[in-house]
Amino acid sequence: MIKTNDIATKRVFEIFEEISLIPRGSGDMEKIADFCENFAKKNSLKYIRDEANNVVIFKGATKGYEMSQPIILQGHLDMVCQSEGEFDFLNNGLEIYTDGDFVKAKGTTLGADNGIAVSYILSILESNEISHPKIEAVFTTDEEIGLLGAKALDKSILTAKKMINLDSEEEDILTVSCAGGSDFAINAPLSFEKVKGTKVKLTLKGLKGGHSGVEIHKGRVNSNILAGRVLNLLENFDLISIAGGNKSNAIPNLSVIEFCVKDANSFIEEAEKHLNIIKSEISAREEDFCFEIETLETDEFNVIERNLRDDIIYLLTTAPNGIVDMSAEIEGLVETSLNLGILKTEGDNLYLHFALRSNKASALLYLEKKLERFSKCIECKTESFGFYPPWEFKDNSSLQALYKKCFREEFGYETKVEAIHAGLECSVFASLEDFDCISIGPSLFDVHTVKEKMSISSAERTYKLLLRILRESK
Repeated sequence: MIKTNDIATKRVFEIFEEISLIPRGSGDMEKIADFCENFAKKNSLKYIRDEANNVVIFKGATKGYEMSQPIILQGHLDMVCQSEGEFDFLNNGLEIYTDGDFVKAKGTTLGADNGIAVSYILSILESNEISHPKIEAVFTTDEEIGLLGAKALDKSILTAKKMINLDSEEEDILTVSCAGGSDFAINAPLSFEKVKGTKVKLTLKGLKGGHSGVEIHKGRVNSNILAGRVLNLLENFDLISIAGGNKSNAIPNLSVIEFCVKDANSFIEEAEKHLNIIKSEISAREEDFCFEIETLETDEFNVIERNLRDDIIYLLTTAPNGIVDMSAEIEGLVETSLNLGILKTEGDNLYLHFALRSNKASALLYLEKKLERFSKCIECKTESFGFYPPWEFKDNSSLQALYKKCFREEFGYETKVEAIHAGLECSVFASLEDFDCISIGPSLFDVHTVKEKMSISSAERTYKLLLRILRESK
């Protein structure tokens, strides 16, 4: 039982404990959607459940708010499932507990992202004591694997033009913009020839990696781009294979290259010389970077034809990557970036997969066109997919103004106003005509890891603030 001295928040934590017992990993949405549907029925509330298992619950305005503009309260039902060992997320609920001011889960992610939003909203829908305009409560599915539920939702069922998204993770930050994104893939056919020599395997490892949105500004080295730099420095080799990264939206921290060489000793000596210089160069930001060179068997190998090898080196040494533009409107915000997250030679194909992000739709489109032009240096097929629009900053937002006022009066200081270079479901809704939205939430830590925790006192304060915003939304 989560202990709280705050009567207003007691029901929030009870609901959080209930949904923590329900399996709700991304892609496994039936049970949690059933819970929301049954909740609506139990409380005699109109609801809609769609084929994507999104659930929208409607509640009329309380007395005195009948003429107020309706408002959407929104959160996502799925959670990221990570565990220290074997854990059956499909059939077992979480074992949550308190540790001082924090709620945690034993050996697994906590799922406060975004279970606390669901708990906030359901407690408001259930109560007959809270003053509010008409509420359209939107519970979306599979946010963590591409905003899939939000994209699939029929937005025509919504009448509100204002939305409070409850998927932010720092209580004193008001989020007002987020990046849109897309994926860009290059597939190039490879041809091979047979060459006799010694196979040498080079592993670049120990890099920090990280999220290609919120950590792209930290100067972390992309192992695939580093692999291209190494290839460009080396001589007297044939290329057998190259691979690095397994998620487009993660900065890759490990890449492996296999060479065929005539003189392994001199090749390794040359490689170590260049790599030690690079290691010294990047040591201040990548202190754990290291490399491993192994001499394998001597035989006849299929190697990539040299003209194609040179094309690969050209691609990797000239590929745009990292920050493209900083915002001129929001200080310190990365506006446009891209990340070469996956690189591999597999069978007779070369595959490069970039994750693109921008807080401006036009800049995102330009980045796609830029990669199309860039890829013409090699015979290949390209594909853009997975597009979701940015949530662009709105400087005349009445919802922002109301939130700032309520926050200042509630806590006695100003909230921080920020944009993020990552995706939020606000981006899917913000493209609607005359739509105004903000994103808020209590303080969560180590989200998406087994160390995830939520501050109880922060959850209490954020809930009180949310109720005040509803109360003042006349």
